[in-house]
Amino acid sequence: MLAANYLKARLTAEGTWEVPFARACAHEFVASGAALKRETGVRTLDVAKRLIDKGFHPPTIYFPLTIEEAMLIEPTETERLDTLDAFVDALAEIGREARSDAELVKTAPHTAPVRRLDEATAARQPNLRWRLPEAGSRA
Repeated sequence: MLAANYLKARLTAEGTWEVPFARACAHEFVASGAALKRETGVRTLDVAKRLIDKGFHPPTIYFPLTIEEAMLIEPTETERLDTLDAFVDALAEIGREARSDAELVKTAPHTAPVRRLDEATAARQPNLRWRLPEAGSRA
C-alpha cells in the first residue's frame, strides 16, 4: 500500500500522467496517458515499450477498459525507494521524449533483443506453433 500510494503521489505531482481516482489506493492504481496521446500521438503502448529501454518491466496497459489509455501500476512492497523514484523519473523522461521526439517513443523498444512486432499482422496471423526439441539437443 505504501509503495502504490507513494508512486501515485509522485506521478500526480510530476504532471505528465493523469490519475483519475484521487482517493488513497490499496495496492495498485490507474494512471492515464490520454492527455499525452492527445498532445503528442504517443499511446500508452508506446510508453510501455519505451519503459523496456529504461530497464523496467512495463505495467499492465489498457486495463481497466473504462479509463482511456490506462496503465495499471502495481508495485510490490519490497521495491526500494530508489527504484520507485527511478520508475517515476523514467515515466517523466518518456513524457519529455514524447513532446520533443515522439518517433523515438513510438518506435521503442530500441535496446531489447526483439523489436516491436507488426501489431496487425501479429493479431491476424498469430504464430502459435511450438516445436519439440530435436533429439539430443539441450533445449
